[in-house]
Amino acid sequence: MSFLKISLLQQPLAWMDGAANLRHFDPLLEQITDSDLILLPEMFTTGFAMEAAQQSMPEEEVIAWLQDKARQCNALVAGSAAIRSEAGAVNRFLLVQPDGIVHRYDKRHLFRMAQEHHHYQSGSERKVVEWRGWRILPQICYDLRFPVWSRNRNDYDLALFVANWPAPRSHHWQALLTARAIENQAYVAGCNRVGTDGNGLHYRGDSRIIDPQGELLASADPHQACCLEARLSLEALDNYREAFPAWRDADDFRLD
Repeated sequence: MSFLKISLLQQPLAWMDGAANLRHFDPLLEQITDSDLILLPEMFTTGFAMEAAQQSMPEEEVIAWLQDKARQCNALVAGSAAIRSEAGAVNRFLLVQPDGIVHRYDKRHLFRMAQEHHHYQSGSERKVVEWRGWRILPQICYDLRFPVWSRNRNDYDLALFVANWPAPRSHHWQALLTARAIENQAYVAGCNRVGTDGNGLHYRGDSRIIDPQGELLASADPHQACCLEARLSLEALDNYREAFPAWRDADDFRLD
């Protein structure tokens, strides 16, 4: 598939209320009829809550809801949630296809300034998901600050970042998303929440979709709930990489 239409749902989140959050997203997803990929924010069932490590919705319930929405929208529906796994609680990015297939990525870099590393287990495996001819790298919030982890090994075309990124550091969010697109010669989509959470932290959103040269394809108004959309071209990406093959001169190293 040469083109991929993506939709980012920049929305407020109810604090520690999974049912309320799913009800909030239900009508929004019903209105999306022609996207290939729909992206929800980080911890879309709870907000960025350390309490969710012990009180989150069971993974099977979250997945069942995502499967229903993926079938309904005929799209890959994705976002992260606090999940209680056998190895402990994780901040897990779930990407669900219309046929019910589930892809999982557990957040690698845990936000120590909020004590996330004391409540959740760090993921160890980088994932690339193939969907409708596109190779997609899922990443979560604080991962954005660590470029080696999201380095393009010529194995992805689009990087997805979901977040609860607070307003005081919004400039970092915007600048780092642009940097990741330019340095990896890939499309980047960042979906952040808006509103105020249960800890009193405020979120501007500033969700955006960026092309491989760092140009904005779409950006959300700050503080506003919205659905942000863009159409990505695989042909344009391939042509750019061929015309400006900086990737050929990358240093030969990786993080294991």
